[in-house]
Amino acid sequence: MAADLLSIPHPRHSSPLLPTKGIRPRVATARRLNGIGFTAAAGKMSVSSHSHTSPETRSLSHLAPLEAILFDIDGTLCDSDPIHYCAFREMLQQIGFNDGVPITEDFYVDNISGNHNDDIARSLFPGWDEEATTKLLDDKEAMYRRMAPEKLQAVDGLHKLCKWIEGRGLKRAAVTNAPRANAQLMISLLGLTDFFQLIVVGSECDRPKPYPDPYLKALKDLGASPNHTFVFEDSASGIEAAVAAAMPVLGLTTRNPEQLLMDAGATFLIKNFEDPKLWENLEKLV
Repeated sequence: MAADLLSIPHPRHSSPLLPTKGIRPRVATARRLNGIGFTAAAGKMSVSSHSHTSPETRSLSHLAPLEAILFDIDGTLCDSDPIHYCAFREMLQQIGFNDGVPITEDFYVDNISGNHNDDIARSLFPGWDEEATTKLLDDKEAMYRRMAPEKLQAVDGLHKLCKWIEGRGLKRAAVTNAPRANAQLMISLLGLTDFFQLIVVGSECDRPKPYPDPYLKALKDLGASPNHTFVFEDSASGIEAAVAAAMPVLGLTTRNPEQLLMDAGATFLIKNFEDPKLWENLEKLV
Protein backbone atom coordinates (compact mmCIF):
# COMPACT_ATOMS: atom_id res chain seq x y z
CA MET A 1 0.00 0.00 0.00
CA ALA A 2 2.69 2.51 0.96
CA ALA A 3 4.59 1.90 -2.26
CA ASP A 4 1.44 2.39 -4.32
CA LEU A 5 0.63 5.65 -2.59
CA LEU A 6 4.13 7.03 -2.83
CA SER A 7 4.33 6.21 -6.54
CA ILE A 8 1.52 8.62 -7.39
CA PRO A 9 2.89 11.42 -9.60
CA HIS A 10 2.54 14.82 -7.99
CA PRO A 11 4.27 18.21 -7.95
CA ARG A 12 7.18 18.69 -5.57
CA HIS A 13 5.16 21.06 -3.40
CA SER A 14 1.77 19.44 -3.85
CA SER A 15 1.51 18.34 -0.20
CA PRO A 16 1.12 21.76 1.41
CA LEU A 17 2.09 22.49 4.96
CA LEU A 18 -1.38 23.00 6.35
CA PRO A 19 -2.24 23.72 9.97
CA THR A 20 -4.06 20.91 11.74
CA LYS A 21 -6.93 23.19 12.72
CA GLY A 22 -8.87 26.13 11.39
CA ILE A 23 -9.45 25.40 7.69
CA ARG A 24 -13.17 25.12 7.12
CA PRO A 25 -14.49 23.02 4.22
CA ARG A 26 -15.19 25.43 1.42
CA VAL A 27 -18.30 23.58 0.29
CA ALA A 28 -19.90 23.77 3.72
CA THR A 29 -19.22 27.41 4.49
CA ALA A 30 -20.32 28.49 1.03
CA ARG A 31 -23.76 26.96 1.37
CA ARG A 32 -25.11 28.74 4.42
CA LEU A 33 -24.73 32.24 5.81
CA ASN A 34 -26.85 33.52 8.70
CA GLY A 35 -29.63 31.02 8.01
CA ILE A 36 -29.70 31.50 4.23
CA GLY A 37 -29.81 28.37 2.07
CA PHE A 38 -30.91 26.95 -1.29
CA THR A 39 -34.54 26.36 -2.19
CA ALA A 40 -35.31 22.94 -3.60
CA ALA A 41 -36.85 24.18 -6.82
CA ALA A 42 -34.05 26.01 -8.56
CA GLY A 43 -31.03 26.33 -6.31
CA LYS A 44 -31.94 29.92 -5.48
CA MET A 45 -31.31 31.50 -2.12
CA SER A 46 -34.00 31.78 0.53
CA VAL A 47 -34.25 32.21 4.27
CA SER A 48 -34.44 28.92 6.16
CA SER A 49 -37.64 28.40 8.10
CA HIS A 50 -35.53 27.32 11.09
CA SER A 51 -33.57 30.55 11.31
CA HIS A 52 -35.85 32.22 13.84
CA THR A 53 -37.28 29.19 15.62
CA SER A 54 -35.93 27.96 18.94
CA PRO A 55 -34.97 24.25 19.13
CA GLU A 56 -37.56 23.68 21.86
CA THR A 57 -40.47 24.59 19.55
CA ARG A 58 -39.42 22.52 16.54
CA SER A 59 -41.23 19.29 15.75
CA LEU A 60 -42.16 16.98 12.89
CA SER A 61 -45.92 17.07 13.44
CA HIS A 62 -46.57 18.96 10.19
CA LEU A 63 -45.33 15.93 8.22
CA ALA A 64 -48.31 13.72 9.15
CA PRO A 65 -49.15 11.38 7.60
CA LEU A 66 -45.53 10.33 7.19
CA GLU A 67 -44.60 8.76 3.82
CA ALA A 68 -40.83 8.27 3.86
CA ILE A 69 -37.64 8.53 5.89
CA LEU A 70 -34.26 9.14 4.27
CA PHE A 71 -30.92 8.26 5.86
CA ASP A 72 -27.37 9.37 5.37
CA ILE A 73 -24.98 6.44 5.95
CA ASP A 74 -21.58 7.47 7.37
CA GLY A 75 -22.01 8.75 10.91
CA THR A 76 -25.78 8.27 10.74
CA LEU A 77 -26.42 4.55 10.35
CA CYS A 78 -23.03 3.73 11.79
CA ASP A 79 -20.23 5.50 13.63
CA SER A 80 -17.80 5.21 10.73
CA ASP A 81 -15.87 8.46 11.15
CA PRO A 82 -13.18 6.88 13.38
CA ILE A 83 -12.46 4.39 10.58
CA HIS A 84 -12.36 7.10 7.91
CA TYR A 85 -10.14 9.21 10.15
CA CYS A 86 -7.67 6.34 10.60
CA ALA A 87 -7.60 5.68 6.85
CA PHE A 88 -7.08 9.34 5.95
CA ARG A 89 -4.47 9.82 8.68
CA GLU A 90 -2.45 6.83 7.48
CA MET A 91 -2.76 7.74 3.80
CA LEU A 92 -1.79 11.40 4.29
CA GLN A 93 1.13 10.51 6.51
CA GLN A 94 2.44 8.06 3.92
CA ILE A 95 2.58 10.73 1.21
CA GLY A 96 4.22 13.31 3.47
CA PHE A 97 1.23 15.61 3.85
CA ASN A 98 1.89 18.32 6.48
CA ASP A 99 5.56 17.25 6.60
CA GLY A 100 4.48 13.78 7.63
CA VAL A 101 2.84 14.98 10.85
CA PRO A 102 -0.37 12.96 11.37
CA ILE A 103 -3.58 14.95 10.99
CA THR A 104 -5.62 15.52 14.13
CA GLU A 105 -9.26 14.65 14.67
CA ASP A 106 -10.05 18.38 14.65
CA PHE A 107 -8.44 18.72 11.23
CA TYR A 108 -10.46 15.75 10.00
CA VAL A 109 -13.74 17.24 11.26
CA ASP A 110 -12.95 20.69 9.85
CA ASN A 111 -11.73 19.62 6.41
CA ILE A 112 -12.90 16.12 5.52
CA SER A 113 -15.89 14.74 7.43
CA GLY A 114 -19.14 14.80 5.47
CA ASN A 115 -17.64 16.17 2.27
CA HIS A 116 -17.51 14.55 -1.15
CA ASN A 117 -14.11 13.22 -2.24
CA ASP A 118 -13.92 15.71 -5.13
CA ASP A 119 -14.30 18.59 -2.69
CA ILE A 120 -11.78 17.05 -0.30
CA ALA A 121 -9.28 16.74 -3.15
CA ARG A 122 -9.71 20.36 -4.21
CA SER A 123 -9.29 21.54 -0.62
CA LEU A 124 -6.30 19.43 0.40
CA PHE A 125 -4.47 19.05 -2.93
CA PRO A 126 -5.08 22.19 -5.03
CA GLY A 127 -1.96 21.56 -7.14
CA TRP A 128 -2.69 17.95 -8.02
CA ASP A 129 -4.16 16.72 -11.27
CA GLU A 130 -7.36 14.67 -11.35
CA GLU A 131 -5.62 11.36 -12.06
CA ALA A 132 -3.38 11.67 -9.00
CA THR A 133 -6.15 12.67 -6.60
CA THR A 134 -8.49 9.99 -7.94
CA LYS A 135 -5.92 7.26 -7.35
CA LEU A 136 -5.07 8.56 -3.90
CA LEU A 137 -8.68 8.72 -2.76
CA ASP A 138 -9.54 5.39 -4.37
CA ASP A 139 -6.68 3.86 -2.35
CA LYS A 140 -8.05 5.50 0.79
CA GLU A 141 -11.53 4.07 0.16
CA ALA A 142 -10.04 0.62 -0.39
CA MET A 143 -8.20 0.98 2.92
CA TYR A 144 -11.49 1.94 4.60
CA ARG A 145 -13.25 -1.13 3.17
CA ARG A 146 -10.52 -3.38 4.57
CA MET A 147 -10.91 -1.85 8.03
CA ALA A 148 -14.71 -1.66 8.16
CA PRO A 149 -15.66 -5.34 8.66
CA GLU A 150 -13.85 -5.49 12.02
CA LYS A 151 -14.66 -2.01 13.29
CA LEU A 152 -18.05 -0.85 11.95
CA GLN A 153 -20.82 -0.56 14.55
CA ALA A 154 -24.45 0.49 14.18
CA VAL A 155 -25.64 3.61 15.95
CA ASP A 156 -27.66 2.60 19.02
CA GLY A 157 -31.33 1.93 18.27
CA LEU A 158 -30.88 1.63 14.51
CA HIS A 159 -32.44 -1.81 14.11
CA LYS A 160 -35.31 -0.94 16.44
CA LEU A 161 -36.08 2.07 14.25
CA CYS A 162 -35.82 0.04 11.04
CA LYS A 163 -38.35 -2.49 12.37
CA TRP A 164 -40.69 0.39 13.26
CA ILE A 165 -40.38 1.80 9.74
CA GLU A 166 -40.97 -1.57 8.07
CA GLY A 167 -43.94 -2.27 10.30
CA ARG A 168 -45.64 0.88 9.10
CA GLY A 169 -44.84 0.39 5.43
CA LEU A 170 -42.89 3.63 5.09
CA LYS A 171 -40.66 4.28 2.10
CA ARG A 172 -36.95 4.52 2.83
CA ALA A 173 -33.68 5.28 1.07
CA ALA A 174 -30.02 5.73 1.90
CA VAL A 175 -28.54 8.95 0.49
CA THR A 176 -24.78 9.30 0.68
CA ASN A 177 -21.66 11.03 -0.62
CA ALA A 178 -19.74 7.78 -0.11
CA PRO A 179 -18.70 5.68 -3.12
CA ARG A 180 -21.31 3.06 -3.98
CA ALA A 181 -18.94 0.23 -3.03
CA ASN A 182 -18.59 1.72 0.46
CA ALA A 183 -22.33 2.31 0.79
CA GLN A 184 -23.21 -1.24 -0.18
CA LEU A 185 -20.56 -2.68 2.14
CA MET A 186 -21.73 -0.67 5.15
CA ILE A 187 -25.39 -1.48 4.55
CA SER A 188 -24.51 -5.16 4.20
CA LEU A 189 -22.39 -5.19 7.37
CA LEU A 190 -25.29 -3.58 9.23
CA GLY A 191 -27.70 -6.26 7.97
CA LEU A 192 -29.85 -3.74 6.10
CA THR A 193 -29.47 -4.86 2.49
CA ASP A 194 -33.16 -5.82 2.30
CA PHE A 195 -34.32 -2.80 4.29
CA PHE A 196 -33.43 0.01 1.90
CA GLN A 197 -35.51 0.33 -1.24
CA LEU A 198 -32.99 2.69 -2.82
CA ILE A 199 -29.39 3.86 -2.47
CA VAL A 200 -28.59 7.29 -3.93
CA VAL A 201 -24.90 8.15 -4.36
CA GLY A 202 -23.79 11.77 -4.64
CA SER A 203 -21.21 11.16 -7.36
CA GLU A 204 -23.93 9.62 -9.54
CA CYS A 205 -26.00 12.83 -9.38
CA ASP A 206 -25.30 16.10 -11.15
CA ARG A 207 -24.07 17.54 -7.85
CA PRO A 208 -23.35 15.79 -4.52
CA LYS A 209 -24.22 17.06 -1.06
CA PRO A 210 -24.30 19.88 0.11
CA TYR A 211 -26.41 20.46 -3.00
CA PRO A 212 -29.95 19.07 -2.83
CA ASP A 213 -29.64 16.84 -5.92
CA PRO A 214 -29.16 13.47 -4.12
CA TYR A 215 -32.15 14.07 -1.84
CA LEU A 216 -34.31 15.32 -4.70
CA LYS A 217 -33.46 12.16 -6.64
CA ALA A 218 -34.41 9.99 -3.66
CA LEU A 219 -37.78 11.72 -3.38
CA LYS A 220 -38.43 11.36 -7.11
CA ASP A 221 -37.43 7.70 -7.30
CA LEU A 222 -39.42 6.77 -4.20
CA GLY A 223 -42.43 8.78 -5.32
CA ALA A 224 -42.45 10.61 -1.98
CA SER A 225 -43.34 14.19 -1.13
CA PRO A 226 -40.95 16.44 0.82
CA ASN A 227 -44.02 17.57 2.75
CA HIS A 228 -44.31 14.09 4.28
CA THR A 229 -40.65 13.05 4.51
CA PHE A 230 -37.78 13.78 6.87
CA VAL A 231 -34.06 13.03 6.92
CA PHE A 232 -31.46 11.71 9.36
CA GLU A 233 -28.02 13.32 8.94
CA ASP A 234 -24.87 13.82 10.99
CA SER A 235 -22.88 16.43 9.02
CA ALA A 236 -23.32 20.08 8.12
CA SER A 237 -23.07 19.39 4.39
CA GLY A 238 -25.70 16.65 4.59
CA ILE A 239 -28.07 18.78 6.63
CA GLU A 240 -27.67 21.65 4.17
CA ALA A 241 -28.49 19.30 1.29
CA ALA A 242 -31.68 18.04 2.92
CA VAL A 243 -32.81 21.53 3.94
CA ALA A 244 -32.17 22.68 0.37
CA ALA A 245 -34.48 19.87 -0.75
CA ALA A 246 -37.19 21.34 1.51
CA MET A 247 -37.17 18.60 4.16
CA PRO A 248 -36.69 18.77 7.94
CA VAL A 249 -33.58 17.07 9.26
CA LEU A 250 -32.83 15.33 12.53
CA GLY A 251 -29.14 15.78 13.29
CA LEU A 252 -27.28 12.95 14.98
CA THR A 253 -24.56 14.12 17.34
CA THR A 254 -22.36 11.13 16.51
CA ARG A 255 -19.19 13.16 16.10
CA ASN A 256 -19.80 16.71 14.86
CA PRO A 257 -20.32 19.70 17.20
CA GLU A 258 -23.95 20.36 18.08
CA GLN A 259 -23.79 24.05 17.16
CA LEU A 260 -22.39 23.20 13.72
CA LEU A 261 -25.38 20.95 13.05
CA MET A 262 -27.90 23.50 14.30
CA ASP A 263 -26.29 26.28 12.28
CA ALA A 264 -26.60 24.08 9.18
CA GLY A 265 -30.38 23.93 9.69
CA ALA A 266 -31.17 20.82 11.74
CA THR A 267 -34.74 20.74 13.05
CA PHE A 268 -33.48 19.25 16.30
CA LEU A 269 -30.67 16.98 17.47
CA ILE A 270 -30.68 13.44 18.80
CA LYS A 271 -27.90 11.42 20.39
CA ASN A 272 -28.90 8.17 18.68
CA PHE A 273 -32.01 6.28 17.55
CA GLU A 274 -32.98 5.50 21.15
CA ASP A 275 -33.41 9.19 21.95
CA PRO A 276 -36.84 9.82 23.58
CA LYS A 277 -37.19 13.05 21.58
CA LEU A 278 -37.19 11.01 18.36
CA TRP A 279 -39.85 8.56 19.53
CA GLU A 280 -42.09 11.30 20.90
CA ASN A 281 -42.17 12.79 17.42
CA LEU A 282 -42.54 9.51 15.52
CA GLU A 283 -45.65 8.47 17.38
CA LYS A 284 -47.39 11.65 16.22
CA LEU A 285 -46.73 10.97 12.54
CA VAL A 286 -48.55 7.69 11.80
